[in-house]
Amino acid sequence: MPFCTTLTAVALLLCGLSAPGQTPTAPAAHVWPAVDGTVVLDNFRFGTGETLPQLRLHYLTLGRPHRDAAGHTDNAILLLHGTGGNAHTLLNPIFSDVLFVPGGVLDIQNYFIILPDDIGHGQSSKPSDGLRMRFPAYDYDDMVRSQRLMLDAMHVDHLRLVLGTSMGCMQSFVWGETYPGFADALAPFACLPVELAGRNRMMRYMAIQAIKLDPAWMGGEYETEPQQGLRTANEMLLIMGSSPLQMQNHAPTRELAEQYVDRYLARTMASTDANDFIYYVNASRNYNPEPRLEHITTPVLWINSADDFINPPELGIAQQMVKRMPHARFILLPITDQTVGHGTHTKASVWKDYLAEFMRETEPKR
Repeated sequence: MPFCTTLTAVALLLCGLSAPGQTPTAPAAHVWPAVDGTVVLDNFRFGTGETLPQLRLHYLTLGRPHRDAAGHTDNAILLLHGTGGNAHTLLNPIFSDVLFVPGGVLDIQNYFIILPDDIGHGQSSKPSDGLRMRFPAYDYDDMVRSQRLMLDAMHVDHLRLVLGTSMGCMQSFVWGETYPGFADALAPFACLPVELAGRNRMMRYMAIQAIKLDPAWMGGEYETEPQQGLRTANEMLLIMGSSPLQMQNHAPTRELAEQYVDRYLARTMASTDANDFIYYVNASRNYNPEPRLEHITTPVLWINSADDFINPPELGIAQQMVKRMPHARFILLPITDQTVGHGTHTKASVWKDYLAEFMRETEPKR
């Protein structure tokens, strides 16, 4: 992510870097002074009981940490990417050029921004490193726990904000339940805090099965990518992340629509590993913060978009679940020419004013 031109299908759609029907966003006008870092967690034990002798977690940072009078970090912000994304995802200019600039809501002159590669993503440990389908079956709980251990290794003992998009949105709710009080505020964008069932799970299951049922997959031991299964899986994600209004606007004829699909598949097929895909799409299989939502007492700014095909507002779930959290506010963005479906979570210009207000409201008392 010019990272945009090498994104996987899921990073483009579930992470919203380039909404369907749009060409990839041009490289950022700002060249962000991101610093690379890696933490190695020895003998990391997953929720399944499996272990890795060494779990590698890569991350990027912007800005510098600040400590209060008691020595605790008070300006660290954890930004969590979506399924198939990586540490560069939220450096996309439609996000970073709006928020990280001088005077921006997350101005890097004031905040210490932490952008991790989650387990199974980017330069962190993942199936395609060599273990293939023998890689531990990680889930969102494992991801959040590894993020916390990564912060410990970085000597970050408190967070000003956890902001997550799509998969990162779901992880934000897990953060709120698992580590109450560790962050001053939570900003989950584009998800629901309930078990993934109904059409959402059906779409993910169909995408996974499309790969597994391709004879070329060979139980994950393929020498070349299983093209037919991977193609079908990527096509499924194209529909999942799409916005009808934007798709119609950008592909108003049969010829343009078909050209878009061909370009999209050429791009995504070249950058998606089938085993990695199976793992990160299936990591949501047991996600379900709903039974313990009352335990999330940290202030929450929760934003979804009305044209989100993955989290459709007609389910009415958000309107009910927000009542379960004592300090949560839910905002449903109406469909406009500016919203782009699920990927609206990355288009900061649409919702930045809500975030600015939330940051002011949750500023710790000195």
